[in-house]
Amino acid sequence: MTGTEILGLFALVVLTGVGSVLAAAETSLTHMRRARAAVLARGDRENGNGHDDNGADDRTGPLLEVLERRSRYLGPILLVLLACRLGAAGLTTVIVNDRFGGGWVAPSLLVLLLVFFVAAEIVPKTWALTNTDAVAVRMAPLASGLSRIVPLRWVTTSLVSLAERIAPRRTNGVESAISEEELLAVADRALESQAIDEEEHELVESVIAFGDTLVREVMVPRPDMVTVRSDATITEAIEVAVRSGRSRVPVQGTGTDDLVGVVYAKDLMRAQFDGRGDDPVTRLARPTHDVPETKQADDLLRQMQAERFHLAVVVDEYGGTAGLVTMEDLLEEVFGEIVDEFDSEEPLTEPLADGAMLVHGRMPVDELDELLTDVLPDGDWNTVGGLLFDALGHVPEVGEGVELAGRRFDVEQVVGRRITRVRIGPPADEPGE
Repeated sequence: MTGTEILGLFALVVLTGVGSVLAAAETSLTHMRRARAAVLARGDRENGNGHDDNGADDRTGPLLEVLERRSRYLGPILLVLLACRLGAAGLTTVIVNDRFGGGWVAPSLLVLLLVFFVAAEIVPKTWALTNTDAVAVRMAPLASGLSRIVPLRWVTTSLVSLAERIAPRRTNGVESAISEEELLAVADRALESQAIDEEEHELVESVIAFGDTLVREVMVPRPDMVTVRSDATITEAIEVAVRSGRSRVPVQGTGTDDLVGVVYAKDLMRAQFDGRGDDPVTRLARPTHDVPETKQADDLLRQMQAERFHLAVVVDEYGGTAGLVTMEDLLEEVFGEIVDEFDSEEPLTEPLADGAMLVHGRMPVDELDELLTDVLPDGDWNTVGGLLFDALGHVPEVGEGVELAGRRFDVEQVVGRRITRVRIGPPADEPGE
């Protein structure tokens, strides 16, 4: 074998090795998200690792820079990788043709294809996918170095610009956001691997669902509101607050649609202590905060934090009062029921011995869906009472019922025109109905 052939074989091995490294770099930097890189950088800062004398992060700093302008840094990698593959094919063709003749070129290229597929594709990319964090951190300086080669950067920039004109990017170079489904899938995997416990998993689900929750879904509905008349005295208002266990009570004028303010129990107690119990309650009333019932619950929570109020009047599309919502109502959507020593609310569900259950008419339909593991009809209602109103088509009497999702729903209690208690039978294929 001549020196030229030995040199060619050595170059072929080098090209294969370089191709393997670049394939790993491409895969790791493509699958690495900026959010994950930020987590790695924060971990380095907290652990005091990976910093130079000036406090800069010399381990994850290049990675953050590369991910910030990913297309600019991936271009040179892809171009050099392609050059390695073409160069290896060209060297193989020349060496084999000179030594064995043209008839052996095709078989040798097939062998090169198999070698390149294993050594420069499967192995490095599998390694990069299973060790994305470590590989991305190691390959970021390489990507940064290639982008500093001016001729290479000019060529790749021109070619990328041409490609974008042929197939325009819709994201304008911005990394696509993680969807709610992806976050839930990550939480499910974390629960399966016991990285988080069941309570933490439920909290993640609640936070994600909270972003899609409307104020009308968490408010205290108008019939359940506790108010005090505007012509009541401070002493009478204190009696209402004490009996209901409320720290804030709306003041109504001519009716529930005319709320003239909100009085705080602490203000009422202070005035009573000062001997002003016979004064009208309107003297202590503070302005109300009105919000539409279609407002996002998370937006309202941020507004309450910013403007420092704990109770808002929910207004419907016609300007009438739809209900009230408190900060506690919003927090309970995320963290579950917050029960203190004064709460004596009727439970929303009560299981029965025969497999049936009693539910309150104001129980949200989506919560009942999860409890029954059945899919109830969807429509312009939020509660079980609203579902039965729509199914029956009128205000029901006690004893009326309807079949829904393979179960029997019977009205057990009606107060005025409100359905307050419903008996839900077991599935039709189970005994005890």
